[in-house]
Amino acid sequence: MAKVRFLGHAAFYVGGEGLKGLIDPFLTGNPQASQGAESFTEIDVIFLTHGHDDHLGDTVQIAKRTGATVVANYEICHHLAKKGLKCHPMQIGGRWTFPFGTVKMTAALHGSAILDGNQVVYGGLAGGFLIEIEGKKVYHSGDTGLTKEMELLAEEAIDVALLPIGGNFVMDEEDAARAVRMIGPEAVVPMHYDTFDLIRADADRFARLVGTASRVVPLRPGQELLF
Repeated sequence: MAKVRFLGHAAFYVGGEGLKGLIDPFLTGNPQASQGAESFTEIDVIFLTHGHDDHLGDTVQIAKRTGATVVANYEICHHLAKKGLKCHPMQIGGRWTFPFGTVKMTAALHGSAILDGNQVVYGGLAGGFLIEIEGKKVYHSGDTGLTKEMELLAEEAIDVALLPIGGNFVMDEEDAARAVRMIGPEAVVPMHYDTFDLIRADADRFARLVGTASRVVPLRPGQELLF
């Protein structure tokens, strides 16, 4: 059975047959983090939605230790390959079949600059991922505002959607609820909220706004959802 484990902020462990993966592994310095980077010793794939520090996080450390392949946009992959990481580059709209299932990179409305020391590196376009595991589909939107392209995801029959609700940099509770009605997932897990003061949100209010459109499953860091 496939599962997602909330690690805090927008970081998740995603697992199933043939996949031990991480999405946006911001663990060190994350006040919500349920696990440290050192606890992940067997990871196959790291999915990066964009290059900001609170998503790129511990990618380099974990990938070097585990030999994991980083799946990200071309620009981020180019940057990480120079650091010795194994990468699989993608771009928005692209789909690829991995041994565990298909992955499609989806659109997001956000930035993607990478801070490398005192330099700002161009990080390409921010995105999200639609990941198939054991015939089930999980959608991690990445950091994004509400976008019309989300309506196209209704045709994907998504089992679990991981959506930000914190506002300011991303969708707030109202817009995230609108996104749920556009996407139509079986279940939705709110993310990217309450980590910092600028992204305070109320998951219970989000659930009320979603209503019967989807099953809202707020996870505390360390909790899992099987699907």
